[in-house]
Amino acid sequence: MTVGTVDQWVVNAAEPYLLARFWAFVLGGEPVARPDGWAYVAGAEGRPRLSFQPDPGPGTGRNRIHMDVRVDDIAEAADAVVAGGAGRRGGPVTDGQGTFQVLLDPEGNEFCLVEPSAR
Repeated sequence: MTVGTVDQWVVNAAEPYLLARFWAFVLGGEPVARPDGWAYVAGAEGRPRLSFQPDPGPGTGRNRIHMDVRVDDIAEAADAVVAGGAGRRGGPVTDGQGTFQVLLDPEGNEFCLVEPSAR
């Protein structure tokens, strides 16, 4: 059973746009700054996006990098993944980018299920 597909890799960063510029240089593509402080590397359609979210913390206590898995229905996908061994961290959150649910893999690593709004 497939629950979803990789939507993006998300890196916590003190300076998101600085990292987007660096990785755009390394991987190709264009760095894009979002008004909410996030930045990403715009690349080829169909490839997972590389995004950088603002996080001024030192990177201890939670993942510095996590995967976002695109799904069609957050509730259904979360239930399926939890049945497969994941744990939930909080409930679904909706913002300008869509709805996401933070989950933990069997070793406690964070990942998100995302039901994006139109980008």
